[in-house]
Amino acid sequence: TSPMLSTAPSACASGKRRSRPKGCGELLKRKKEDRGWRIEDRGSRSSILDLRSSVLLMMPLRKFTIHQPKTTAEASQMLAEYGDKGRLYAGGTELLLAMKHDLLRYEHLVDVKTIPDLNKIERKNGSLMIGGTATHRAIERSPLVRANLPVLAEMETNVANVRVRASGTLGGNLCFAEPHSDPATLLLALGAKAHVRGNAGTKSLTIDELIKGAYETSLADDELLVAVEIPIPAKTERAAYLKFQLKERPTLGLALVLDIDGDQIKKAKAVVGSVSALPTQSDRCDGLLIGAKTQVEKQLGDAAEALAKAADPVDDLEGSADYKRHLIGVFLRRAFIKALT
Repeated sequence: TSPMLSTAPSACASGKRRSRPKGCGELLKRKKEDRGWRIEDRGSRSSILDLRSSVLLMMPLRKFTIHQPKTTAEASQMLAEYGDKGRLYAGGTELLLAMKHDLLRYEHLVDVKTIPDLNKIERKNGSLMIGGTATHRAIERSPLVRANLPVLAEMETNVANVRVRASGTLGGNLCFAEPHSDPATLLLALGAKAHVRGNAGTKSLTIDELIKGAYETSLADDELLVAVEIPIPAKTERAAYLKFQLKERPTLGLALVLDIDGDQIKKAKAVVGSVSALPTQSDRCDGLLIGAKTQVEKQLGDAAEALAKAADPVDDLEGSADYKRHLIGVFLRRAFIKALT
């Protein structure tokens, strides 16, 4: 939901390194003992993940310059020029919060909202193409999305609140890589691809190739996410996305896609998010979801157990690991029923 890509959670596309929030130097250090979820702020533990409930003081924003490129090529050039002092800026819903807490510092923000067509939503070659700066609200209300991917529109309707949806972008949400987030979980289940552009050219990444950890992506510093391509499901496919939350952010999000032929489930893909650092899929879980509907229903408990084992839930402010394991079982069954009906 914040700047669309490169910095906060970026890294070399070559895989030689993964990048964490850029421009913070020694300010931010990952805590491996906390599974990469927490950061240190000059010796005192705090977390971008838990900014909403932390006691950190809000501070006036430090001085910075906003640049408005006219093309994606110009944006990439600016990012390369400013290096650690620069950051892409779109919705800013995560970035500006972190900057107000003085957890991230930048002298230059590259505003990509001014680039023409980067917010387009269109149907192309059997897929929906959603521009990186398309807001959650625009996706939620799009007749094209509602007609071709109603599960995506429904998911977007429940992202945060209407103020966040009105300004936050899909590209920013994916590239900030906030663990407690909805879109990445559903998009991974739907087989979406992120189209990326940098000074070296363009490429496409699957969602699990893009997001490598909490606040961590595989993007190089000069790369930006220009669009997300989502295959339009076949008529035999059914999809469901469910979430559970007690506070502002989800404790769990679960996406399920089934390919159904009569009484048989031919293909299945379940993805759980928000319970740990990454949206997670389990081949064993998916295998247990294939077969006769009546038999699959009997295997839902084993499938949920396999998915929970793969996800390896963690304790955090949204719930304990044990509670999240329980929720995976409950919501996999609910998603199964919803997808069938």
